[in-house]
Amino acid sequence: MTAADKIKELRQSFGISQAQLAKRLGVTRSSVNAWEMGISTPTTQYIVDMAHLFHISTDCLLGVEEGPALSLRGLTEEEKRLLYGMLDYMHKGKARE
Repeated sequence: MTAADKIKELRQSFGISQAQLAKRLGVTRSSVNAWEMGISTPTTQYIVDMAHLFHISTDCLLGVEEGPALSLRGLTEEEKRLLYGMLDYMHKGKARE
């Protein structure tokens, strides 16, 4: 799936119009339309802003990987270490199945 397709899919799944997305990002509706049609590409900052808005990684938005992303901003190093430990534990459990 292209970034253009992904932007449109995400926008629609969140139930917002092109105009609403444009307003949230501070761009014109025609810019959002051009992104969705593949005529132009959003700048890096708008890709980051959309990733935050849609709760996904920039990689997912760009079609590099699929899946949700979690923000670790605001967590202490100890909290991050604990989360990574839990993920590692869950992945090892699935590997044994």
